[in-house]
Amino acid sequence: MKEIVAWLFGLGLLGNALLFVPQLVAVARKRSAEGISLITFGGFSVLQVVGILHGVLQHDPSLIFGMSASLATCGSLTALAGYYRLSRKPEAKQG
Repeated sequence: MKEIVAWLFGLGLLGNALLFVPQLVAVARKRSAEGISLITFGGFSVLQVVGILHGVLQHDPSLIFGMSASLATCGSLTALAGYYRLSRKPEAKQG
């Protein structure tokens, strides 16, 4: 039973990773980070790194794999959003 729950947990974490994909695609298509909170997604990424470290210390492959997949998608979104935020041109002042 323990192995089944661990397997389901890993699948759930993989599903979690896939939830970031639509947002990542939207940011890439728009070439804009509008509406994206870098603090939120950066925080998610930090928590995923902590989850990976916990998985390593607990010898939990499901946690390591699932959190790594989430970090890959969420981290990509965070990096892409950060890139678009930093590269956007200052808006012209009207006056």
